[in-house]
Amino acid sequence: FSFLQERLRYMLVLLLLHSTDSFYVPGVAPINFHRNDPVEIKAVKLTSSRTQLPYEYYSLPFCQPSKITYKAENLGEVLRGDRIVNTPFQVSMNVEKKCEVLCNFPNKPVILTVEQSKLIAERIREDYYVHLIADNLPVATRLEFYSNREEEEKKKEKDVQFEHGYRLGFMDGNKFYLHNHLSFILYYHREDVEESQEHTYRVVRFEVIPQSIKLEDLKADEKSMCTLPEATGSAPQEIDPTKENHLLFTYSVHWEESDIKWASRWDTYLTMSDVQIHWFSIINSVVVVFFLSGILSMIIIRTLRKDIANYNKEDDIEDTMEESGWKLVHGDVFRPPQYPMILSSLLGSGIQLFCMILIVIFVAMLGMLSPSSRGALMTTACFLFMFMGVFGGFFAGRLYRTLKGHRWKKGAFCTATLYPGVVFGICFVLNCFIWGKHSSGAVPFPTMVALLCMWFGISLPLVYLGYYFGFRKQPYDNPVRTNQIPRQIPEQRWYMNKFVGILMAGILPFGAMFIELFFIFSAIWENQFYYLFGFLFLVFIILVVSCSQISIVMVYFQLCAEDYRWWWRTFLVSGGSAFYVLIYAVFYFVNKLDIVEFIPSLLYFGYTALMVLSFWLLTGTIGFYAAYMFVRKIYAAVKID
Repeated sequence: FSFLQERLRYMLVLLLLHSTDSFYVPGVAPINFHRNDPVEIKAVKLTSSRTQLPYEYYSLPFCQPSKITYKAENLGEVLRGDRIVNTPFQVSMNVEKKCEVLCNFPNKPVILTVEQSKLIAERIREDYYVHLIADNLPVATRLEFYSNREEEEKKKEKDVQFEHGYRLGFMDGNKFYLHNHLSFILYYHREDVEESQEHTYRVVRFEVIPQSIKLEDLKADEKSMCTLPEATGSAPQEIDPTKENHLLFTYSVHWEESDIKWASRWDTYLTMSDVQIHWFSIINSVVVVFFLSGILSMIIIRTLRKDIANYNKEDDIEDTMEESGWKLVHGDVFRPPQYPMILSSLLGSGIQLFCMILIVIFVAMLGMLSPSSRGALMTTACFLFMFMGVFGGFFAGRLYRTLKGHRWKKGAFCTATLYPGVVFGICFVLNCFIWGKHSSGAVPFPTMVALLCMWFGISLPLVYLGYYFGFRKQPYDNPVRTNQIPRQIPEQRWYMNKFVGILMAGILPFGAMFIELFFIFSAIWENQFYYLFGFLFLVFIILVVSCSQISIVMVYFQLCAEDYRWWWRTFLVSGGSAFYVLIYAVFYFVNKLDIVEFIPSLLYFGYTALMVLSFWLLTGTIGFYAAYMFVRKIYAAVKID
């Protein structure tokens, strides 16, 4: 079996590589450099997984160019806190630099005031990383370590992993040291050209080795050149937060040729060392789904067929009437629930989310939202959610009419504002806290106004449009009539309680996806890249199937217990896995993250609440529609006088 798995995986990888070999992501074309061409190095932001607050590069007293220019950004970049800006580093294609002073007065070191020194020391203590880009490639720090192999192999082979960005500095005891010298190592791929033409080069990797070197050890001359001390003899550059500090910012550039093609230059950042665990996760999820399918087919094929055959026997109707079971509630099963407008609004938002997530994951799986087009994923998700309002409105309107609702305008307004309103409210409150911290993660006021305009200018009219057509359409056809007088519900067993239902129904869908959830969490909270959308798409399909199945099982047991109030209950119970996501988020916060301050904790739990709410809407909607189709099917199959 393992051999077969290996072969399959090998074929898959070959297929994928073959398809990406000559395919560039739309909108991202390679830039060809000639020797001596300038390669611009830009700064993106400073980040820390301890504070979750990004800051822009020049919030710290780094050397500045004569004119600071910020790159125009898309919606996704603004929401992520990226503020891409030029830097004074002078790098030319395939031109080495031994050591050069960054700010233009070689004999005059940079003087940091007490305030600036305090700020730098605080950022070092909070474990901040600096993110730079060259030709749109993010800088990475190489980490080499020996893996747990046999002793003989140990000597030969090191495992290499890359850390995104480089550390601002480090602490030793209670002293702070700043990385003031950067050794850039850039890799280029030489393109094949005809003999008469000049060689062209493409940047395929960007690494940095940050060093801390004391001012006295960096010998600078009049031409801004400097000499680096021997590795053994140099002392690091200390930053004392209680007084002024004198230091030099320096850098060196080294170029190396590489075999990596331009098309696969992102592989370094995206290679996951543990693809195995994803395969394990998928197989584990498929087992869960088969287990559920087994239960389902047992219920549907054996029990239901027996029930329907019994109920449909003409001759012994008298006996059947005395039986218990789901047929007894046929006159009440389609009785409209309480608050039909809110239920249909939430389901409308669930449909909107479902369409958005499905399309985003699918498009990302095809490689069109690669990390090289920064912020593309966020931007696409925002716009898609707005445009999917048509479908949300249509399904909500049709369901509202089926539930005997009459005020369609109010229903449409409720659908367009209930869930987005909660999201906007939470984000606005969190944003106020981020503003207070002067972080670049705060959404600027104009962007907020633009988002509001998108909501009320695109999403709201589209929801109204969909709702209007959904409400005008024929309501869903219920196969049995509803009685005038509601039937009395017998006392229910303890395990038919809502909360027990939520706990029981949530565990299987959550079990099918929790490994993928770990990787998504580390992508969000620990500044990792997440790019396994192929796996995510499979997991999403498995999630949809398992939610539908568990929802059908739960609604069948409920109707057998002669409890016909299934509308709200199915919606709540199917979203049970969101409860487990919440518990997992708390576990992740306690065990994996090193967050201690109030505002970062508030941000974490604020955004987690949004994720859990969205996940509950999504899974609840999937389960609700599966159960509704099931209930209509089984009642259509029995003869009712």
